[in-house]
Amino acid sequence: MKAIVFDTFGGTEVLHEAETEIPEPGSGQVRVRVQAVGVNPVDGKIRSGTMEAIFPTTLPAIPGGEIAGIVDAVGEDVDQLQVGDEVLGWSDTGAYAQYALASAAVLALKPAGLDWTHAAALPVASDGADRVLDLLDIKASETLLIHGASGALGTVAVQLAVARGARVIGTAGPANQEYVTSLGATALVYGDGLVERVRALAPDGVDAVLDAAGKGALEDSITLRGGTDRIVTTADFRARELGIVFAEGPQRRSAVRLAELARQAADGTLAITVGATYPLTDATKAQQASDAGHSRGKLVLTVG
Repeated sequence: MKAIVFDTFGGTEVLHEAETEIPEPGSGQVRVRVQAVGVNPVDGKIRSGTMEAIFPTTLPAIPGGEIAGIVDAVGEDVDQLQVGDEVLGWSDTGAYAQYALASAAVLALKPAGLDWTHAAALPVASDGADRVLDLLDIKASETLLIHGASGALGTVAVQLAVARGARVIGTAGPANQEYVTSLGATALVYGDGLVERVRALAPDGVDAVLDAAGKGALEDSITLRGGTDRIVTTADFRARELGIVFAEGPQRRSAVRLAELARQAADGTLAITVGATYPLTDATKAQQASDAGHSRGKLVLTVG
């Protein structure tokens, strides 16, 4: 099968196309004929080697872990899925490939009204948003500040927080202000003077902060909160030295919750934005765009 591989850590230039063996599913696994792959910032961090302490990588490696595709083969002890099912979720093997293995327990059936690219854009962002909002214990009537509100995770987090009854202030670049507003947040341009601009919008203060941008906003967040309590980042590795929670570790990866949000995405009640799509062979360009960190919504590779 065709796959994108890296044999050494480094920049996007280490990515290259290769022919690899089609994997065989083990117990509890299915093989998925991949149609689309979500490109996530962590893919680039793993490729560069900066995530070795958290995600040790055996080289050569195929990047990616977020897929949408068609079940192609079923391993032992799998009852909930069968060959031909259209699914979305997380892969056990590298996703930048024509085929990937996945645990059946973390795959959801793809609704007919959800196309492949939007299906691939949902699992990581929805799981991450749910997890962080729970870590922050967001409640109705609270004010939540989200840095990076126009990104893939930020897009979903804004909507799920608003659904909880929270007021959301979302930072983004000038070109994404209307987009963030359309999600239900009060939009704000990031950058110098952020503390004063947030205080003008929320004179009583903010109750919690989610940093999904990793663009140096943690110090401003501490100032706004008056300390490090109820601040979580998914993107800034300076978190520990500042005494802030970095959202890492095992994710819940609930197929039931993913199926619920996929239905909402299919019927239009949850907006999932695909910022750009690239063919698998342009994975280098996709990771370059992801590393730059200015994309609206999710970047997706098309494979099928």
